[in-house]
Amino acid sequence: MHFQSIAFSGLVPGARLIVLGAVHGNETCGTQAIRRIVSEIEAGALNIVAGLVSFVPVANPLAYARGQRMGDRNLNRNLAPTDAPTEFEDRIANWLCPLLAAHDALLDLHSFHTAGEPFAMLGPENNAGALEPFSRAAEETALALRLGVRRFVDGWLDTYAAGVTQRSGSAADVRYGVGTTEYMRARGGIALTLECGQHDDPAAPGVAYRAIRGALAHLGISDEGAPAPPAAAEALRLYSVVDRAHADDALARPWASFDPVRAGETVGTRYDGTPVVAGRDGYVVFPNPGAAPGQEWFYLAGRVSRV
Repeated sequence: MHFQSIAFSGLVPGARLIVLGAVHGNETCGTQAIRRIVSEIEAGALNIVAGLVSFVPVANPLAYARGQRMGDRNLNRNLAPTDAPTEFEDRIANWLCPLLAAHDALLDLHSFHTAGEPFAMLGPENNAGALEPFSRAAEETALALRLGVRRFVDGWLDTYAAGVTQRSGSAADVRYGVGTTEYMRARGGIALTLECGQHDDPAAPGVAYRAIRGALAHLGISDEGAPAPPAAAEALRLYSVVDRAHADDALARPWASFDPVRAGETVGTRYDGTPVVAGRDGYVVFPNPGAAPGQEWFYLAGRVSRV
């Protein structure tokens, strides 16, 4: 196994963007899009005129080689350098975290299990709280609006921390919810996850490709005109994560991400017959009918007016 990054610098100073593919090894749309963009830059079809862009086509080469989500553990749940690496993802973190910290902005390209419309994951609104303090929400949102999608979701880390607390019965160690974007924001940057569609959707690499070009143009790294924001943007906020507790827990139907759900509607049923219901009107997000017991089964989200 080895790690690869490919960097292009413009002739004048500017923004420093890093683009990641295959943080999860079975999510390959970003890898395909990155390789397409790199070939265009090398052929002179796309000009890098300012700043710096670095591409990591395969962030987790072990998971990618296996064609599965993770190698030894989920890279995007506990990302930090360590002096005593034991798992393969620890070795990735020791290489990747300094690389992230050398940039101003991150675009992390992902896909999801079931059918659904592509969307971008935003960080928190500006705040001085203990969980994820942040002061660059306007810049991050402006970049998100140039990625070619119309739907935006936030609330990841506080929802995940609440889920960890619920799961363990004690206060969450929030480090376990820290992935690439949270690490980047903690180092002063802006960071976006783009969920490009279902894993095997043939359109997903094109979504990732257009997002990269949009980000390069918006940040002034390429010489293309920046794309216009979507005419009708939609903002949602995660408010709950539900874990699968048993292998016989079953979803009520084959949900797709952003299927609407009504307050009190059954989303799934526990192996003992207990229904799991939505707490309010909203949407099902990231349903995973094949989740292992103890892992995230689905999220619930509601509308907000952020964008």
